[in-house]
Amino acid sequence: MVSILSIPTGLIFDLSVIIIITTAIAYFLKLVRQPLIIAYVIAGIVLGPLGFNLFKDMNWINSLSEIGIAFLLFIVGLELDLNKIKSVGAFSVFGGILQVLITAATGFFVAIYFGFSQVSAMYIGLALAFSSTMLVVKILKDREEIDTLHGRLMIGLLVMQDIIVVFALSMVSTLSFIDYSFVLLALFKVLVFMLAALIASKFFLPRIFRFAAKSDELLFLCSLSMCFLFSLLAYKLGFSIAIGSFMAGIMLGSLPYGIDIAGMIGGLKNFFVTIFFVSLGMQLVFIPLSMILILAVLLLLTIIVKPLIIMVLSSLFGYEKRTSFLTSFGLGQISEFSLIMASFGFYTSSQISPNVFSLIVFMTLISMILTSYVMDYDSWIYNKLSRYIGMFEKLSLAKKQLIVKTKKKRADVILFGCHRMGSVFLKSFRVKNSNVFVVDHNPEIIKMLSQRGIDCIYGDCTNPEVLRKIDFKNAKLVISAIPSLELNEFLLSHVKAKKKKIAFIATQNHL
Repeated sequence: MVSILSIPTGLIFDLSVIIIITTAIAYFLKLVRQPLIIAYVIAGIVLGPLGFNLFKDMNWINSLSEIGIAFLLFIVGLELDLNKIKSVGAFSVFGGILQVLITAATGFFVAIYFGFSQVSAMYIGLALAFSSTMLVVKILKDREEIDTLHGRLMIGLLVMQDIIVVFALSMVSTLSFIDYSFVLLALFKVLVFMLAALIASKFFLPRIFRFAAKSDELLFLCSLSMCFLFSLLAYKLGFSIAIGSFMAGIMLGSLPYGIDIAGMIGGLKNFFVTIFFVSLGMQLVFIPLSMILILAVLLLLTIIVKPLIIMVLSSLFGYEKRTSFLTSFGLGQISEFSLIMASFGFYTSSQISPNVFSLIVFMTLISMILTSYVMDYDSWIYNKLSRYIGMFEKLSLAKKQLIVKTKKKRADVILFGCHRMGSVFLKSFRVKNSNVFVVDHNPEIIKMLSQRGIDCIYGDCTNPEVLRKIDFKNAKLVISAIPSLELNEFLLSHVKAKKKKIAFIATQNHL
């Protein structure tokens, strides 16, 4: 038996220092409501050349960080929920693809303008295109906005970005120069690999895991084996390990045991991912003063131009200005997957320089910190800018058909919001043959209601033009299924101003 004493004491010491320092920084940043990813990278900065420079041998740290990448993508594949894309229709798919293409192209040409090589510019453009799923989902959960329309739109876009980023990872890790025929060949190989994996998941894996599920330990080992097996296959085919572990996650996620597997792997993932982000901080170098202007310009692209692109796209798909603003405003940061991509380009394939790598990491950190603060003021900022962003609503070609869908019947009940709780109210009143008039700012819901012959109007409940078209005086009851105290208070005051003797019911996530 090998004694633990035979393990090099340097390894034990280094790992101990990393965990202890990272824990202390993470604890402090948690107190000030900052994402833990930032804590991990800051710990790496403190321990690396920009700080105390405690570690001379980075090989074992880089090896552990690669395992972290595999586990992270494996969990993403396990938890990938395509229903989140379906719930907001075509916007997630087509809007997500267009947003990534436009943002990446903008970043690419700006980087070329500043003198970067084509490959470096490609990394910078792709880094700008993706937003942070971990950060945005956490903020939405903390604010209980996961089920709001803008929350579902944001998550739909993020899921689509997560799918695209895996293709991007497989592409950039095989490139040393821009060769479009080579890119197409790489994408074709990825599609063939994914098709083979899906066939295996349909015909072979169910039998294997049906038996393995009888033992938690065996299920855990089989899951790990699948993750490493497909990572190895992807590596042998010339791809990054990311696409292999991601595909393994998708395959196992389709099985009934996906949730259990995610729970089992979660602890390992957290440990190795921590090492990965710490290692990123250790690789950072000081950005030359000549690149400060470039950093500022790219940050403006991230926090202003990218949200504007998303706002234009969501407006084109028929969403009103408030929803478009809140959706786009929350996605003005760079993704943790952009860091993974930068790490591939820097110390796996040596395609980008230390300066470009550090530029991407600093952009990510700054944009994440800004997002965690400014999203607390999104409604206040919207109120200040609403008069200037009304022009975006004119972009929608479908909006004219969505303004009012009504048979001009007198409504007994006026229902604001028809998602989840609102749909329950609607079903109950329809059973009782009550005339219901629905107000919703989701064009997909308005189309569905119109097809069912239900009186409805498309628009935001704070829009004066929308409120003027609602007959409050003849209604007996107003129900708000909008989980926002601020909006419900506004509606209550408006309704009571129109008709004092009218019942008003509002839903709320908490009191």
